[in-house]
Amino acid sequence: MTFPRPKPDTPPSMVKKIGKTTYLVWAHFSETSTETMEDKIKRMLREEVRQMMTQE
Repeated sequence: MTFPRPKPDTPPSMVKKIGKTTYLVWAHFSETSTETMEDKIKRMLREEVRQMMTQE
C-alpha cells in the first residue's frame, strides 16, 4: 500500500499494521494550548491515582 508524501505543513503521522489491517494515524496539536506535554501527562497520572484512591 502506498501513501501520498506529506506536505511540509502536514501533521505527523504513524502507520501501524495489526493483522491484515493497516492504520494510518495523524497527530494534531492545538496551537492555543498553554499546557506542555509533560504537564498533561503529569495531570493525567495524578487524576488516575486520585481515581484509584477513591475506589479503595
